[in-house]
Amino acid sequence: MDVPKKRTRRSQAWFGRDGKDGFLHRSWIKNQGYPDDLFDGRPVIGICNTWSELTPCNGHFRELAEFVKRGVYEAGGFPLEFPVMSLGETQLRPTAMLFRNLASMDVEESIRANPIDGVVLLMGCDKTTPALLMGASSVNIPTIGLSGGPMLSGHFRGKQIGSGTGVWQMSEDVRGGKMTQEEFTAAESCMHRSKGHCMTMGTASTMASMVEALGVALPGNAAIPAVDARRYRQAQLTGRRIVEMVEEEMNLSKVLTRAAFENAIKVNAAIGGSTNAVIHLLAIAGRIGVKLELGDWDKLGSELPCLLNLQPSGKFLMEDFYYAGGLPAVMKEIARELDLEAITVNGKSIGDNIADAPNWNREVIKPLAEPFRDRAGIAVLRGNLAPDGAVIKPSAASPHLLRHKGKAVVFENIEDLHARIDDENLDIDENSIMVLKGCGPKGYPGMAEVGNMPLPPKLLRRGIRDILRISDARMSGTAYGAVVLHVSPESAAGGPLALVKNGDLIEVDVPARRLHLDVSDAELAKRRAAWKPPPAPQRGWFKLYVDHVQQAHLGADLDILVGGSGAGVSRDSH
Repeated sequence: MDVPKKRTRRSQAWFGRDGKDGFLHRSWIKNQGYPDDLFDGRPVIGICNTWSELTPCNGHFRELAEFVKRGVYEAGGFPLEFPVMSLGETQLRPTAMLFRNLASMDVEESIRANPIDGVVLLMGCDKTTPALLMGASSVNIPTIGLSGGPMLSGHFRGKQIGSGTGVWQMSEDVRGGKMTQEEFTAAESCMHRSKGHCMTMGTASTMASMVEALGVALPGNAAIPAVDARRYRQAQLTGRRIVEMVEEEMNLSKVLTRAAFENAIKVNAAIGGSTNAVIHLLAIAGRIGVKLELGDWDKLGSELPCLLNLQPSGKFLMEDFYYAGGLPAVMKEIARELDLEAITVNGKSIGDNIADAPNWNREVIKPLAEPFRDRAGIAVLRGNLAPDGAVIKPSAASPHLLRHKGKAVVFENIEDLHARIDDENLDIDENSIMVLKGCGPKGYPGMAEVGNMPLPPKLLRRGIRDILRISDARMSGTAYGAVVLHVSPESAAGGPLALVKNGDLIEVDVPARRLHLDVSDAELAKRRAAWKPPPAPQRGWFKLYVDHVQQAHLGADLDILVGGSGAGVSRDSH
């Protein structure tokens, strides 16, 4: 009888056996040149790599992985790299968010099904970070994150330009007649001039910051530029640390606690982070088993100030942020708001990690007593238009629009918006409220980043750069404006947003957290009786997604994926 040797690690269920099964597991791996002693019971470290040439933000991850391997070997581990689905925000259609949950399944099952004792998550572009954390959370083995780092600052004609933010600004200038198409095209290579993800405080930089704030990455993870040698040093140290974490049996659930999520919400406010962090942290919490609700974002973070003078809310870029002290400097400024006892992957508390963090540039990182923006955290709005909530980032909105009542200009879907937004006869002015339907989790499907609707050229030519916009969509973290997002329930699920008509009065009152459609209940009931749901996908991932995706206020995870199945070793494959 083939009896496994006594094993203290998951990997020994594969590599620590006598007989044909142990022979098969070891022998096939040895065809890559690995010597016998790597199978002697040392920790096997999986390096979960989202490298892809179709994901420009992650295009340098092959090199990054090699530095992680160095660290793993130095600490006495055995590194084995494996690929998972890569989610490139700039190329994937209809939206990378449609595939976040699919990638998380890839991560979860790849970890669980293989001889892995601990895992390093290589993540960069927007959805790779939450997808990898969600998948790893459902397995719950020792886990450490490593972001790829932001690009160097963009420069165009003597000025800094930031990823995404500059695109939105310059494209509006083209549509408004202030910039030529030739000038716009010339800016392409000037904006993105090195390896790395967006160097504004978009979703990629926000989620890299969230990973550090949650304690899942080593200090400094968020801001080191992708091409800075210190990013590769961070990778090597990450490789060393994950081996120690396996020895200490420091599973992910020991780090991802309620205190960690509360800290992350507060840090998101202090950095002026993306609204996308809301939906991702809700989903991650759901996987690890921490109770987190949409209202926690308002309760914990909405009154906190933004200290970071960074695009899209401010002036500077991620490279400047790093030189100023990075995320540890921001966290030290708001230390009194944080749970300093929360443990992190380096084995130290948040308080220990930030105790000596310097702030080298107070123009970039403002002191708490003189913040860049007051009350800059994400606000959660509710009312008859969003019974389950909607979000707005007040720091990115024009202040005069935070209390506003206006007539709805309704677009039934994204195609309707594109077809009519440039029409000079469109009945719209600066007091109107643009409403976009059909862009939520089920509706797009995937909840695309189209909530920051472009303004009509006739308003742009008058110098108007912001009006109120409401949708069940998301928007890029690099975007800005008075934009109400994540309206829940979404229109495709029969939410009240589906019933809005042109000319309806809508009231937005951010200080009062109110989002109200000024239409009688009787009229809404009449409209609901006439409403028909959109056709559903008939096959494949699209169908599985639409059939099982939850609404935005729950994190838009699949209902069948919430929670986890642990790291148990399944039956043999032979």
